[in-house]
Amino acid sequence: MSIVGVGPSVLAPGSREAAAILHLWNVMWLTAAVVLLLVLVFVALALGRGLRGEWDRGIREAESRGLARAVAVATAATVIVLFGLLVTSVRAGLVSGPRSDDPAVTIRIIGHQWWWEIQYDDSIASRRVVTANEVHLPTNRPVVLAVTSRDVIHSFWVPNLQGKRDLIPGYTTALALHVDRPGTFRGQCAEFCGLQHAHMALDVVAEPVPVFEAWLAAMRQPAGVPPDDRSRRGERVFLEARCAGCHTVAGSLAGGQSGPDLTHLATRQTLGAGTLPNTPEHLASWIRDPQRVKPGSQMPPNELAPDDLQALVAYLETLR
Repeated sequence: MSIVGVGPSVLAPGSREAAAILHLWNVMWLTAAVVLLLVLVFVALALGRGLRGEWDRGIREAESRGLARAVAVATAATVIVLFGLLVTSVRAGLVSGPRSDDPAVTIRIIGHQWWWEIQYDDSIASRRVVTANEVHLPTNRPVVLAVTSRDVIHSFWVPNLQGKRDLIPGYTTALALHVDRPGTFRGQCAEFCGLQHAHMALDVVAEPVPVFEAWLAAMRQPAGVPPDDRSRRGERVFLEARCAGCHTVAGSLAGGQSGPDLTHLATRQTLGAGTLPNTPEHLASWIRDPQRVKPGSQMPPNELAPDDLQALVAYLETLR
């Protein structure tokens, strides 16, 4: 089954939670439209009576009773409408909130300036997976996203799948998801978090369970041995330059913790949290001068010789 990319839109739900939010939105705007139309009609009728001078002759007792009944009916209708909206809102909240059933997978999402750290929990430490800026989910299975922040307040929002959830430093909250269909859904930080807030995106890839399990098993593997002389030279450049001080590559001597984990970098669709497509050309440009692409990011420019840069790119392209 092919995975289809979906533009970010609350009007194209891909999960039960997003469908409940869309239903609530439709009920509320349709109710508001009908109420507005009725108000405008009655205002027009009242203005018409006033222009014809009917109010100048006074209101008879029967008309007063009729007006009182109209006000009573309008008040009762208002109470019923508001109660209906309350019930619909509560039902949407129950669907989109965390549930008591055990999730198939628990994923921790940690916001940084300006990228996303993704951790897949497992009771066995060696089976835990750490990646960045790309979340893979199984379809038709409950998932819990545990979200927090390492620096400032961020906000996790994938419009097609769930509502917004703020990421508060030192505080973890949960989002429930039950994705109904495969697809690649675009997410974005929805809380202004600094200079590169607009370049803090992520992709959420929803896959059938067998595809997801195969992906997760591949992510548990360490980086392979570079297959040729050029990529081996690139590995030496990675370890001897500043790269290994900030980034981790499982299976190598690189164990930096301040930047994204690069163990399976070549499998990701984008670079710099959705800033650039993940191609060798863009990767070389990003390594050479990330400040030109994403000013203010914590990664400094790297003055590498052209041959060393190309060897480094060749090595990073093997990280699958």
